[in-house]
Amino acid sequence: MADEEGQKSGSPKPESPQPADPETTDAPGTPTRADAAGRKSKSPEAQEVQESKSPEPAEEGQGDAENVNENAGGEEQTDGDKPTDDGTDETQEQEGEQQEVPAETEEAQQEEQGEEQAGEDGQQAGDDEQQAEAEPAEAGERASPEGEQQQTEVDKAQEESGGKSPTQEQQQPPAAGTDARPSSQASLKSQPTERGPLEVAQIPDAPQIPSPDRPESEMEGTMSNAALNIIWSFGLNRNVRVLNLTDNTRKVIMYTCAHVGILYDFNSNRQHILQGHSNPITCTCVSEDKRWLVTGDRGKDSMVIVWDTYTGVPIQTIFDTSNSDEGGVVAVGMTPDAKYLATISAAKSQVLSIWDWTVDGDTPLCSAELKSTYGVQNFILFNPQDIHYLVTNSDSQVVFYNWSNGHMEYFAPPLTDQDFNKQVGRYSQSIFQANSSRALTATSIGNLVVWDNNKPVTKEQMEEIYRNDEVISSEPSANKKALKIIRLQERGINVITTTDKYIVVGDVAGHVKFFDQSLKLVHWYQDLNLGPVSAISFAFNPDFLGIAREGTNYPPDATIQARQFVIRDFVVGSSIAVFGNVTADGTAVKVIHREHDGPIHSLAAHPTQPAVVIGSYSGLLKVWNYEKKQVMVSRTFERGNLIRCCSYSPNGAYLAVGFMNGSVRVLDSITLLDELQEPFRYSRDAITHIEFSHDSKYLATADAEYTVSVFVRQHGVHVAPYVYLGRNRAHYKPIKEIMFGIQLDADFPRLLSLGTDRVLVEYDLERSSKDDLQIASSDRIEQSAVPQCMTWYPPITKEHFIVTANDQFKFKLYNATTKMCRKTLLGPTYGSPVQKMCVIPTKDPARDKRYVAYITEYKVGMNILPLDGNPHNAMALIGHPSGVANMVCSNDGRYLFTAGGTDATVHMWEININALEGQSSLGGADLIPFYGLLEGGREGELFKELEDYFYYAQIRSEILSQGVNAMDSREVSVKIPLSEVPFVMRAMGFYPSEQEIEDMLNEVKFSRYVETGSYVEAIDLGEFIKLYINHRPAFGLSPERLVKAFETLGLPAGKAGPAINRGDLLEMLQTKGEHMTEYELAEYLMTLLGYHAEGGSSELQEFDTNIAGDVISDHLPVDITAEMFANEVLGFGMNQDSSQGKA
Repeated sequence: MADEEGQKSGSPKPESPQPADPETTDAPGTPTRADAAGRKSKSPEAQEVQESKSPEPAEEGQGDAENVNENAGGEEQTDGDKPTDDGTDETQEQEGEQQEVPAETEEAQQEEQGEEQAGEDGQQAGDDEQQAEAEPAEAGERASPEGEQQQTEVDKAQEESGGKSPTQEQQQPPAAGTDARPSSQASLKSQPTERGPLEVAQIPDAPQIPSPDRPESEMEGTMSNAALNIIWSFGLNRNVRVLNLTDNTRKVIMYTCAHVGILYDFNSNRQHILQGHSNPITCTCVSEDKRWLVTGDRGKDSMVIVWDTYTGVPIQTIFDTSNSDEGGVVAVGMTPDAKYLATISAAKSQVLSIWDWTVDGDTPLCSAELKSTYGVQNFILFNPQDIHYLVTNSDSQVVFYNWSNGHMEYFAPPLTDQDFNKQVGRYSQSIFQANSSRALTATSIGNLVVWDNNKPVTKEQMEEIYRNDEVISSEPSANKKALKIIRLQERGINVITTTDKYIVVGDVAGHVKFFDQSLKLVHWYQDLNLGPVSAISFAFNPDFLGIAREGTNYPPDATIQARQFVIRDFVVGSSIAVFGNVTADGTAVKVIHREHDGPIHSLAAHPTQPAVVIGSYSGLLKVWNYEKKQVMVSRTFERGNLIRCCSYSPNGAYLAVGFMNGSVRVLDSITLLDELQEPFRYSRDAITHIEFSHDSKYLATADAEYTVSVFVRQHGVHVAPYVYLGRNRAHYKPIKEIMFGIQLDADFPRLLSLGTDRVLVEYDLERSSKDDLQIASSDRIEQSAVPQCMTWYPPITKEHFIVTANDQFKFKLYNATTKMCRKTLLGPTYGSPVQKMCVIPTKDPARDKRYVAYITEYKVGMNILPLDGNPHNAMALIGHPSGVANMVCSNDGRYLFTAGGTDATVHMWEININALEGQSSLGGADLIPFYGLLEGGREGELFKELEDYFYYAQIRSEILSQGVNAMDSREVSVKIPLSEVPFVMRAMGFYPSEQEIEDMLNEVKFSRYVETGSYVEAIDLGEFIKLYINHRPAFGLSPERLVKAFETLGLPAGKAGPAINRGDLLEMLQTKGEHMTEYELAEYLMTLLGYHAEGGSSELQEFDTNIAGDVISDHLPVDITAEMFANEVLGFGMNQDSSQGKA
């Protein structure tokens, strides 16, 4: 499974001066950081001037032995070293017996406990007092009644137990065998030194996040210089662990939503959005004092960002330079003092890197490349007692590391089910055991794998092993081996972590258990009801003593004495998207979030109220008040009811919901209770769209069977609100959109559907009857492009339009009555075509300026109306990197809501019209934006060619009108007739089809017909440039389209790729699509092949029809490939164009 020998890799450590801390520094080269209470903690370089805690020697007779705790079944339950270097672990024996201790050992352990209890209580109190006195002088001077009460309790405990004072403890020499090497703020074991007074700058207390004291421009509900701004995120990513940032001044958790991090104050219900990633965030970690937060993502343009959680500001960014889809990180870890950062890359051959992020964000201190056979290492942890040791694990391999001086070595100890004749299970997480050389790894079947140093064992040590069932602790080492497998519990362990002196595990049953260092059960939370535990994170309290105060109500521990179990408050995250905060004092469980644990596709905004409904594949339907950010009502449907779509009726009375199983429910919009006795079940496949008519008379659905169903309203006291009318399968490919409209001459609904079969269908609701849904018209609106969505164009013109967006990055306007294409416009070109759009509501639709919002595959954006192809009138931002599934707009036009599908989140965006208008103004007026879309711009070669072609077309049209031999003076107009437009387009390298030519000519011809009643017969240069920009392919000619055509029509022909038989090709050109006559085909092929009287292959000339067939047969091979057709017939140079296209 892994290597036994360490593998080394390293890089020279960069030499650079110590940086100043972002907040303050005591002296040059001495970085400091502030904790939540305003005190300072120093990095390792500055720790040498501070006092450090010296370990207490072990009491006589205790040695290094540990107690063995066996469960009721007789299977080995615990094993661990008992540290001898301080007094913290001596208190573990006073915790007493586990509740499941065998009867034959109970009496002996009670006697031993009674002898040791008094001294151990005093030792614990002394340790706590020492920790309190280790704070800076300025913090200790701020006395309070509460602090006096704590000190009185500690003094009382010392008097009762005869414990030593902190001063006495500090004067004790270090115990033999302890590691005196300074490694981190949390683990320095240096000798006490005299410390002189240090003058330090006062650091203010940490503000709450989001803080009401911060400038209003940085918080939600305000405008920034972007047209769309995320101000709230609904949902959460249950696959990334939640972090508890709670301290003395705030109650905040951090979790992720798609590509943003959320600092959520669950006490005041406020969010602060951390924006900076362009991919979904995959991992997070936080420093011990909860100030420095690290987020990382994976994918192209990935990065690792270090944030200051007090301000929400990014402090350092580490960029991934691989520029590949395998870039990024899958795990990050930070030392307790936040000085060093570790990352594990997401590539197939993973790399673990150590960063001194406060100094250098470009080059790691050292790194090591791991073997792919180790699996995906997705968990990482520094040893809190010596930060030069780390552990990572995948589900099949644990790896230990040692790094220093720019070098790193690692060891991957093997372990199989046969080694201990026990099933190991899949690894979940690992920890280092306190004051020991051991490490523990939890598994999916409830086991703990105990790892210890891999070194020769002497005869005396072997006797000690058998006598005390333990291995004597030694100095830290990365060279470890599996010592034993402990059956800790029956259920799988998802989380293992530490807090103070306890080992904490969370399992698939939703239980959280606390063990001492010898793995005796101390306390067990089993009634949290939050679901399978996926994360446990404890609050930070620098003044925490672990002593029960008077009036507290901590739960009892699992000892016979049942003393109060005093721990820090903690947050639990579950794999079913439930976050809860556990207040230890009183054992109060507060559910912070209960969100969707399945993809979200269903969104609907209330027509009159500030409410948005969100539904997911988990069957959860929630209605949010998006102004107050509160849940108004929710409902969870039975298992198997995956919510796919929903829609409010225009009067807001009903909410229609479509499910993946094909059922349709009509609910009361306030209570979410069913209005139908049984849901409609007319479809056998998923309901993909659902809409109400403007008067709520009709309800229509579209399903994955390409069928549209209609339900009609009925009135009465004891009747169902809607009954089935009829269905019609008018499409043969998936339906992209259905929508209701209003007839122009009557207040009666119209129903239309648009499919990927390029057909726009209108249904005749007036003539439809039970089981008979009639079709009024069916029109093919696209020739080659595939429509993606449609909506009603707002009444900003006298003519009524339907606007569509297709997969060729084009908007198209169709007459609402005749379905004639009236205008083609260049759409937003932000990576992928527009998938859905909606016109933003306004108070005065007739007079206000209008805007349209849209989503692409990953982005959300806006465009100014009327549409004209100006790229500066559009903008887009990354909405959901894993894909935007849906979008709705609030009824007042102030907010957009986007659903992320698989990321199970919904973003709420605030619309800033002024920013979009400013962007448009900066782009220029009239033709300036369109000049920029021509290669080389206004001064480029393409524009000069266009002018030449335009003037040549003017002369050509004059010659045709007056004759070649006319001797009269010729007056050349500034316009060319419409008949010349196709020729100039082809001269510019755009080869439109006959349908596209007709659409272009109709667009110009009828452009002023509604206003003037006359046709336009000529076009000037400016209008022609706009026509050319809007109609030409958005990204030029694509050789891939030709290759795809040959793959579709041809047959495999070896390495050359698919080929089409010559006879089949000639037949298809004469019979399919815009087919040619035999004469036209011969004429074009003779011209392209260069066989006519004048030579060349560009101008049509007279040719000999008698020899045309022979020439074509001689120069066209029997089997024609895409490369041959492009290079030798069309003359495009397939290989060159393909390489350019890919570039």
